[in-house]
Amino acid sequence: MEATNTEESYLRHVEKDVLIPKMMREKAKERCADKVEAFTHCCKESGFLMPFKCREENSALKECLTQHYQDPLFFEECKKQYIQEKLEFEKTGIPAKNRKQKLPTSM
Repeated sequence: MEATNTEESYLRHVEKDVLIPKMMREKAKERCADKVEAFTHCCKESGFLMPFKCREENSALKECLTQHYQDPLFFEECKKQYIQEKLEFEKTGIPAKNRKQKLPTSM
């Protein structure tokens, strides 16, 4: 049996089933930002009546998020980004969230 030389073959169970889906959720929230905002606004306005008054906004948000979660191309996109960030971390030892911070221009 021939071994494949792809980074995907080295992904652990937790990466495939937890970390990449977590990235998908975060990116899906960004892509559904208008629906997240509408639902959040409705909740703030409705108080304890939120379950009754915000059904439409909640349904639209769930539909948008589910559409992304079930998209195999979106999973592949997130997986590639995860692998890229993982390889960069292995090279530099700096987590992606810290790499995104601006470096000071003067020392």
